[in-house]
Amino acid sequence: MASPGQDFDDAVLGHGLAPAAEAALREAGLRRADPPAAMAALMRARALAPDHPAVLIAFYRHHFYGHQFAAARAVARHAMAVGAQALGLPTLWRDVPACALAGAAGDPGTRFYLFVLKGYAYLSLRLGDGTEARDALALLRHLDPNDHVGGAVLEAVRQRAAHDPGESAADDDEPGPALTASGAAAWAQVTGAAP
Repeated sequence: MASPGQDFDDAVLGHGLAPAAEAALREAGLRRADPPAAMAALMRARALAPDHPAVLIAFYRHHFYGHQFAAARAVARHAMAVGAQALGLPTLWRDVPACALAGAAGDPGTRFYLFVLKGYAYLSLRLGDGTEARDALALLRHLDPNDHVGGAVLEAVRQRAAHDPGESAADDDEPGPALTASGAAAWAQVTGAAP
């Protein structure tokens, strides 16, 4: 029998979803050009599996690609709580201890949590909430000190926006200061200049 953590890891990889929920997600994907129909299918999937990572990811993408950043960030908050619970962490991200998570390099559940935290920080930048983005990225640096999910690049973008308020905080045309390092060295490179 699989452990609860293993069940969550399997769910992050797309397993364990009821066939009806899977069909609703498939329908949402097929109907993405018709946002109301896609949302109706997503709502059916959520009714069947409200905390399944595949459903949360589908909702996040629907809102994100529809440029509904506040709604996408709300999904990210929910997804972080679900991921935290599976990892035995506090459900509020601000209460998570600032220490490295052992599975950052390859554990599906841990990587899910880290990517959701990174997405939350990105959406906070897009929504003009620089303080929230800064705090989320500071936690991400502690949880993923070897930068397995690429948070240092987003921190570089945040710093550029903080230094030049006229710039869009998450301008997709310009990734921020060029990092000449990767992994832990990338965090070190951006941390020295953090405002």
